[in-house]
Amino acid sequence: MNSAVTHAPIAALPATEPLRVTLVVGSNRHGRFGPVVADWLLDHLRDRDDLVAEVVDVAEAELPMSFEPTPGATAALSGITPKLAGADAFVILTPEYNHSYPAGLKNLVDWHFAEWRAKPVALVSYGGLSGGLRAVEHLRQVFAELHAVTVRDTVSFHNAGASFDDAGTLRDPTVPDAAAKTMLDQLVWWGEALREARATRPYAD
Repeated sequence: MNSAVTHAPIAALPATEPLRVTLVVGSNRHGRFGPVVADWLLDHLRDRDDLVAEVVDVAEAELPMSFEPTPGATAALSGITPKLAGADAFVILTPEYNHSYPAGLKNLVDWHFAEWRAKPVALVSYGGLSGGLRAVEHLRQVFAELHAVTVRDTVSFHNAGASFDDAGTLRDPTVPDAAAKTMLDQLVWWGEALREARATRPYAD
């Protein structure tokens, strides 16, 4: 006699909450090109259902270099630190100045520590012939020291000013759009994995 085996239905996995990602715009130079690239990045971030984006702009952060918690520094940090602390992941947008990244970006990074820890960081750069890649490699070392994980793939704009038209639209989006998708897919993978890990086993350095 055949006997039927009844299996309990498999419970549906709970829906994954979108990752909270903070885009850090790293240039504060007069006449900077960064906002053009930042707008392009934000379009990609906001097109995804698995990401919720907000922005920290170094040009709007009036932080002293002394790391003294003055009233001015406290006021400036009040609009920055919560966006970093609440993020599950980061995208850092940097130009290349003198073969590295801007001092203002380093200053903002150094005012924080735990906010970066055990979270993924994607790196996007722009510049001349090098496309800002030397700045990216320097930032990888900084974020490793802060116990953050930089994702492998980047987006870089070589001769960035010529890549966009006067309206801020990419002349040929094919390669940058594909690179952005790959980078953000990696960021989401790491972001979800590390968010779950932090929730189940707090990170200790």
